[in-house]
Amino acid sequence: MLLSRQRIGVIILFLADVVILFLILLLALIIRNLLPLVVPAFPAFSGNSANLWWFFPIWMAIIAYEGAYTKKLTLWDEVKMLWKTTFFATISILTIISLGQLSHSVSRTVILLLGLLSLMVFPPARIAIKRLLVRSGLLTSNVLILGTGETASRVFSALQREPNLGYQVVGFIKAAPTENRKYVHGLKVYGYLNNVERYVRNCDVQNTVIAIDGIAKKDLSQLVDRLQHATRSVLYIPDFSGMAVMGAELVHFFQDQFLAVEIKNNLARPINQFAKRAFDHVVSLIVLILLSIPLLVLAITVKVSSPGPVIFSHGRIGKQGRRFPCYKFRTMYKDAEERLKKILSSDPNARSEWERSWKLKDDPRITRIGRLLRKTSLDELPQLFNVLKGDMSLVGPRPVVKEEIDLHYKNSAALCFSVLPGITGLWQVSGRSDTSYEQRVSLDSWYVRNWNLWLDIVIILKTVTAVFKKEGAR
Repeated sequence: MLLSRQRIGVIILFLADVVILFLILLLALIIRNLLPLVVPAFPAFSGNSANLWWFFPIWMAIIAYEGAYTKKLTLWDEVKMLWKTTFFATISILTIISLGQLSHSVSRTVILLLGLLSLMVFPPARIAIKRLLVRSGLLTSNVLILGTGETASRVFSALQREPNLGYQVVGFIKAAPTENRKYVHGLKVYGYLNNVERYVRNCDVQNTVIAIDGIAKKDLSQLVDRLQHATRSVLYIPDFSGMAVMGAELVHFFQDQFLAVEIKNNLARPINQFAKRAFDHVVSLIVLILLSIPLLVLAITVKVSSPGPVIFSHGRIGKQGRRFPCYKFRTMYKDAEERLKKILSSDPNARSEWERSWKLKDDPRITRIGRLLRKTSLDELPQLFNVLKGDMSLVGPRPVVKEEIDLHYKNSAALCFSVLPGITGLWQVSGRSDTSYEQRVSLDSWYVRNWNLWLDIVIILKTVTAVFKKEGAR
């Protein structure tokens, strides 16, 4: 019964994709017809909309080829897949138009509009529909987590944060008969591994996750063998903590029956360094041009709100320990340092908070307009000029002062300061002020080890969302 429900869910998702694509094409045609009204020099649209029917099988075939109906993808992997299919589908259709000399009957402008609109509309529309199907139970599969320790707990939390996967955790299995936990995260611990097949049948489980801390190689091999006969798929969570996993590649040695994981230092490659800098400069220039008027308004507001300069420049430590002036809109009073010394000397709680995080929840140095700028992160927009100067990157570890490095970074300093600091970073989209300093350093280290351009794009998109939601800001 569950299999038939999943098939129905996939069929509905496929039909929904066709409808979404049709509506985007309709919008592209409307915009194309309106273009001559906005730009009189633009020729009127004379193509026949009926000639566009062949777009759909090409587009849908590429989506299906990328695993949109067979793979379980996290939210951001799904966005990446849809952007990738949009790019290849647009290029494929334009190539067919060019080689087939079809430009007289098919507008290339419509195709470009279709591609551009698909990048913006397709991901949120498809993900929203997919989540509705998951909530209705049409795209879900029952999962049993093997293990009750820290790894199992982390796996459960990760699956809860990714409803897009459609995994419905039904319970846990303990790794040792001596364990006496009856519930983990409110879900039942069914029993011990020796009866795992029975629990799989009783709970109608399609997928199992092996998340047992320190499991022996021989035990793992035997367990996987048993589970492959009882379930559709087995997920194994290896311990790769502290290592670069993004972009890791599997190398199969068939004759010798072993598997190697190739771990790369992406940011050590010159081509990747060039790609990151090019991306930084292009995006920074575009944002500065688009926000030129709002930036001017903010500058005037800061100037008239309290005495002092518009831009505050503070020395920060950058790549390879080089000190640079980090720009921000001024958010503090002119006598900020005196105010800080006064409260730290008179308030032990404030002094303790400052020593822990180098921040104060109720900071007396901040102006009224400064609080608004900090809450919305608008005070950091001048750092776009730091990016253009080469002092910073759009995404990277947090820029800090030397005292913070001495106190908190320890063995992570060499890694974190081997790259340019960023306007935003992994810690900013992971709670910002709600994270401890140790967590910030750990997140920055993970980012440097696991960098790729898509990770930067995801962090920027999540930063925009976090700013609008005011998540973790102070």
